[in-house]
Amino acid sequence: RREQARLKGRVVAADTEEWQKDPRLTGLQRVGGVDLSYVKGDDTSACASLVVLSYPALEVLYEDCRMVAVSAPYVAGFLAFREVPVLVEAVQRLQQEEPRLSPQVWCVSFGSLLAGFGVACHLGVLTDLPCIGVAKNLLQMDGLVRDELHREQIRSLQKSGDTFPLTDTSGRVLGMALRGYNNSSKPLYVSVGHRVSLDTAVRLVTSCCRYRVPEPIRQVRRQEPGRG
Repeated sequence: RREQARLKGRVVAADTEEWQKDPRLTGLQRVGGVDLSYVKGDDTSACASLVVLSYPALEVLYEDCRMVAVSAPYVAGFLAFREVPVLVEAVQRLQQEEPRLSPQVWCVSFGSLLAGFGVACHLGVLTDLPCIGVAKNLLQMDGLVRDELHREQIRSLQKSGDTFPLTDTSGRVLGMALRGYNNSSKPLYVSVGHRVSLDTAVRLVTSCCRYRVPEPIRQVRRQEPGRG
């Protein structure tokens, strides 16, 4: 808990890069995605996947998918300590092998500030790179529940780019529900990981949605065994 609190204190929930200051994200050339999927029936063997896409064309520039051993035990609320080390290794391998392809921002399909301090935050702080958390399902916590009000708010999202804030019991905004794709009525849940503001995170995720799931995450999952 002390280490998690220390790392959380290092999260920068604001824009730090020049490309983030332009509403059109001019200057952004590469976006990345990372994912970790476990072998069915074996919670110690997993596939760590990484992909880099050009922006705004969203064409695959680099991909890496390797089987890894996950040795740290699962402890509720501390998943990042189990999964982030292998993701950091994948990021560092890219930086060493193809530094010119290193993304300027990562989209991570794990918890972020919306989850208190999830994988997107943890990865961002350890690598000191901009990270965004994107989830397909709402983590119910501290006033966030999938009740009738939430379902009504989802129905209010009529087109790509429509959002509503996700707030805790004190009224603090933890993230945004986003309709990223016109043909999908199911929202995404976007939140800050590190070195990016919530507004920029929403703009970027929206611009990366050719389908419901943004391309950095959709493409990284296509690299995993059994998918494609």
